[in-house]
Amino acid sequence: MFTGIIEGLGTVEAIEHTNDSAEITVNAGDLVADLDLGGSLAVNGVCLTSSRQEDSGRPGLFTAEVMGETLRLTGLGSLEAGDRVNLERCTPASGRFDGHVVQGHVDGRGELIDRTDRPEWSTLRIAIPAELAPLTAVKGSIALNGVSLTLTAVSEPDEPTAWVEVGLIPATLKHTTFGELEIGAAVNIEVDVLAKYTARLLSFRMADDAPTHPGPASAGAHPNTDQGVAHD
Repeated sequence: MFTGIIEGLGTVEAIEHTNDSAEITVNAGDLVADLDLGGSLAVNGVCLTSSRQEDSGRPGLFTAEVMGETLRLTGLGSLEAGDRVNLERCTPASGRFDGHVVQGHVDGRGELIDRTDRPEWSTLRIAIPAELAPLTAVKGSIALNGVSLTLTAVSEPDEPTAWVEVGLIPATLKHTTFGELEIGAAVNIEVDVLAKYTARLLSFRMADDAPTHPGPASAGAHPNTDQGVAHD
């Protein structure tokens, strides 16, 4: 688990694509000095597992294998050598909880469609997948590229494009990749886990409350046998 408080910026050393997966190597510096094989690191908000120990004589390199689904759902697939990324180690049980509950499980990929930079702060608008819009709310929490942020505005249900807005102070712009993020850039989105579970629970309640209209009887058929059974 993570909190969305970025601990440092890393640099992509290499990303090697093979069929439907990729291996990504990030120079994370001292942040991974004590990270063992199998340990977790959030890269732009995506929880990745250390897949091998580097023996190149260069400490601070983190390597992870990324499957095709992750490459498609997040912006990791478009990374290139030299790109900067936000980094966060998983939260220790004794650590401070300064952000919000972030799992490192990206729900979708958005796009920076507008930004207004002022001396005191910047406002960024990110287009998001329509199915994520109901899980966002003004003053609610969201993780964008792994950064825990508070939503300052959200799109209305009848708007053709779903979007969210956040306000960033200079400290956030300096210590994350948002300071250099350009229009059109991909943004990894993880909505509030509480919103996701609430929506999931409500979907089952609505299904249970829906009236049933039995069709023609058939031998061995038992209506609603599988309702409420999870097949995950």
